[in-house]
Amino acid sequence: MPTLPVAFNDLEPFAAWALPSERERYAKRLASTMDEMQAFYDAAFPRLESGSSYLREVDLDGISDEDKRLLWLFCSLVTVSFPIEVWRQARVPDSGAAELAAVVEPAV
Repeated sequence: MPTLPVAFNDLEPFAAWALPSERERYAKRLASTMDEMQAFYDAAFPRLESGSSYLREVDLDGISDEDKRLLWLFCSLVTVSFPIEVWRQARVPDSGAAELAAVVEPAV
């Protein structure tokens, strides 16, 4: 059963990245290998523009579960972008065991 909108069924293999909170997305980033993050990035980044256009047309008051998961999936793309594009590692370089947790997040 698809968990994302039909137009984005090519991203279904990465549906596990559709996590509702920043804390969950960050934990998945830390638990993933660079190869796993690279595969997700390579599949999702080319779809970002069409996904953004699609989501701009969605009424947030009546957002479907599929659309919500697509939004969360693209939030995860942002979470992995710096490790892929800049750092080449999951953790922030030279940060040791430091961690920053979001206390309040947007309600979607």
